[in-house]
Amino acid sequence: QLQLVESGGGLVQPGGSLRLSCAASGFTLDTYPMGWFRQAPGKEREGVSCISSSGISTNYADSVKGRFTVSRDNAKNTVYLQMNSLKPEDTAVYYCAAPFNCALATMTQGDLYAWGQGTLVTVSS
Repeated sequence: QLQLVESGGGLVQPGGSLRLSCAASGFTLDTYPMGWFRQAPGKEREGVSCISSSGISTNYADSVKGRFTVSRDNAKNTVYLQMNSLKPEDTAVYYCAAPFNCALATMTQGDLYAWGQGTLVTVSS
């Protein structure tokens, strides 16, 4: 059974940083593109970032470009999302996912092999 478990969410002040982790079990990540999407209360799902199976290519939403960095360690079967310069509008539940491809719209549309239970990120003073 494909399973993804996120960790690292929490409360942070504006301008602060958090690092989210996503550990996989039941399958090896190295043949899948991996991504992160988020959903804030009352808002639609938003694809945030994606990284190719090799780690060579990455993709970011305009809203997070220059502030967030996605990475992966295939040896540890883990994907990361480093979030810097956080803003209140980044507040959302963040989900790790294995999308069909690395187009952000793919995650927004829900074309996923697997996704996690989510971790809450709250940016507030």
